[in-house]
Amino acid sequence: MTTWKTGRTTIKLTGLTAQTAAPPSAASRTPARPAIFDEIKAALDARDYPRAAALAEQALAAGHEHPLVLNLAALRAEEDGRLDEALARLRRATELAPADPGARNALGLCLSRLERHAEALAEFDRALALAPDFAGALAARGGTLEALGRLPEAEAAHRRVLELQPDNAVALAGLANIASRRGAHVEAKALAERVLAVQPGYPDAVRVAAAAELAAGDAPAAQRRLEALIAEPQIASQQLALTQGELGDVLDAQGRTAEAFAAYAACNMGLWRAYAPAFAGQPTALEFARGMIERLEAIPAETWRVAGRPLPDGVKGHVFLMGFPRSGTTLLEQVLGSHPDVETLEERETLSAALRAYLATPGDLDRLAGASDAELDPLREAYWARVGEEGAKPQGKVFVDKHPLNTFKLPLIARLFPAAKILFAQRDPRDVVLSCYRRRFAMSAPAYQLLTLPGAAAYYDAAMTIAGLMTPVVANHVVRHEALVAEFDATARAACDAIGLGWTDALRDFAQRVKDRGIATPSGAQLAGGLSAEGVGQWRRYRAQLAPALPRLAPWVERFGYEAQ
Repeated sequence: MTTWKTGRTTIKLTGLTAQTAAPPSAASRTPARPAIFDEIKAALDARDYPRAAALAEQALAAGHEHPLVLNLAALRAEEDGRLDEALARLRRATELAPADPGARNALGLCLSRLERHAEALAEFDRALALAPDFAGALAARGGTLEALGRLPEAEAAHRRVLELQPDNAVALAGLANIASRRGAHVEAKALAERVLAVQPGYPDAVRVAAAAELAAGDAPAAQRRLEALIAEPQIASQQLALTQGELGDVLDAQGRTAEAFAAYAACNMGLWRAYAPAFAGQPTALEFARGMIERLEAIPAETWRVAGRPLPDGVKGHVFLMGFPRSGTTLLEQVLGSHPDVETLEERETLSAALRAYLATPGDLDRLAGASDAELDPLREAYWARVGEEGAKPQGKVFVDKHPLNTFKLPLIARLFPAAKILFAQRDPRDVVLSCYRRRFAMSAPAYQLLTLPGAAAYYDAAMTIAGLMTPVVANHVVRHEALVAEFDATARAACDAIGLGWTDALRDFAQRVKDRGIATPSGAQLAGGLSAEGVGQWRRYRAQLAPALPRLAPWVERFGYEAQ
């Protein structure tokens, strides 16, 4: 069984067999150590992992707990899609063997698969505290850091793995992904080919190599590579979906619009089905947003007008950059981040404490509107503490907190930081919704909402409605994406003026900043190439496919002054 077909089975079992004590030998066996343990050990020695996992399930059903048995039974549950059951077994394994780095690593991998990345990172850290040179945990930690958007730390973790295991496929694939995000496609492809030499068909490496071929102008080669992976019968469902999305990009580059859209649709429906257990049975992000709109329409606007609180010592200014995904927030953040007097933070959830306290449900807005400063001050302190924990150093700078979905948190921002300035990124709504549909985001309730065109258009409509309701009480400056691309200096200068900054030629060097640092959003490789008008008006090529979304977007197209046709 290869790693990519079974969801990191190889990594997990390497950790278990190398780091976890094996069941006792026959000579030392007591009635508490039944014969099935010897069968499990024999299966592991023969590298017959499916049989070892099946035997472990039998042993566990018979009441025979042992860390290795629990780990193997958890593996079987994971492969069957019973992730919560697997998680419970792995937690029990760590209770029985708290000093076992293999068990900690296995628990981290399960949490990672559940996309509970912060919890997974903590488990990998615990495993590495016990075994600092545990390459499997280091590699998994690197992947988790990448998922969290902490790319420099992820790169460092992967490079440390390669010092221990120069051909480690997970670390090589991680470095390839990071290089691809920076637009360093030659480097990325070289790393990907090293992975494929060890594990042919490794999905991440295939996609990185295909992206490099597409960037080099060889779309047919990229298409052949992706279609071969899609045809692999044992590819996991999520990997299949992501590969179909990548194929959509390749077909789009060849002008094969209808085929490209079909590939995007296959990707999104694959992800929709894969994540349905997590999101389909609960209130949607759209339903939550509509509940917010109902409450905001009932609360008088003047309620939100309150006096501001002073900034922390040394912070020169406070800015929230928002809009909607794919509206140009990342470009604007990278431009502003090139200013020597600016500190930016890219899409981190800095308002988590406030969200729990005052936006767990739409009805909480009524309590928020009436909250006193004594109640809100601890949440302001929690915000600034979180900013520091995420690695930002705002002292002596104008701090720009960029998150497109902060539009939905405008009531919180208005009450917590009424003196903060708002930069609102705006782009043709049709290009925004098309781009959201075509891109692969880290999954969340909002991202799940974007997997259908009607859902994406309705969510966009809700975001703009909330922004409109809050506009009278927040100081915002709209930055039109098309203007930033066409008239960069004038538009960037106006944005700087709006937040109290002077012009500097360094703003033009944002592309080098992307190449040096990389960014976690889908825009990374594109922005590394500098300004481009390629995405302007793309919706026209997909006019027929966008038909279900256009009526919902038409009022915003008119309101924002875009051409109707």
